[in-house]
Amino acid sequence: MGMTQVIGSAALEPVAGRPRVGKVHTDVVIRNHKDEMRAEDGYIPEDEVREIRLEGVLVDSGADTLCLPEDLIAQLGLPAQERIVVVTAAGDSETLLYQDATIRLLGRVTRSECVALPAGAAPLLGVIPLEAMGIELDLKNQVLRLLPRTGRGSHFRA
Repeated sequence: MGMTQVIGSAALEPVAGRPRVGKVHTDVVIRNHKDEMRAEDGYIPEDEVREIRLEGVLVDSGADTLCLPEDLIAQLGLPAQERIVVVTAAGDSETLLYQDATIRLLGRVTRSECVALPAGAAPLLGVIPLEAMGIELDLKNQVLRLLPRTGRGSHFRA
């Protein structure tokens, strides 16, 4: 039976006019999934797979998926999927949804869509990729927890 593993933590950060609120930041690697497949099939060398390594990415319980600034999406060469409207704290905003990002975090991997943010904006990691990787966001204790891959408490459900 697997155990839940606690990984990382974050300092409490004050929010103007409110009590201190916990935030979780983590390091993450984002890769171009199509490049990974081309490398696996021998069409390009592994060192040509486009990737970015990000430190201190905010894990945002209000975001559904991966959100990256347009300049990082361009570096990765992710293909656009469709134009969408996203709901943000500042109101509704039209942007592009990209596909084929691979997220590597805490020894786990998943494919994800990616919402475009304005160039220079801070990247965000939402809850859907975390759930797919079996990583639980615990805001109360400001940690990410690796859920077991098998046995009681496994994140796999049927």
